[in-house]
Amino acid sequence: MGVDVHGRDYTNAACKAVSDALRHSSLSFFEAAGKSHRDMHVEVRIAVTHPAELDVKAIAAAIPYGTVTVTAVSGGLDVASPSGDDVLVIANAAILVSFEAG
Repeated sequence: MGVDVHGRDYTNAACKAVSDALRHSSLSFFEAAGKSHRDMHVEVRIAVTHPAELDVKAIAAAIPYGTVTVTAVSGGLDVASPSGDDVLVIANAAILVSFEAG
């Protein structure tokens, strides 16, 4: 999960969600599988209330290794301030990693 507290920046919230997901992951099987981090196919799914407003290239750039694709879907949550002058944007991310068979 990533949050843009002020600014209604869906890409910022999405990049924070990707960073959060990466920090909570560990892929330690490369050597045992005869693979390297360069062999990864990384699919990032980002959910926000306005997916068309995402910069998927900026989100893909947040993934340091592999071949990356980003799919934007409806989801997440926008929370308006009590005054209605500001919106807190929440994005959810899922990161799926796969390798070519062989």
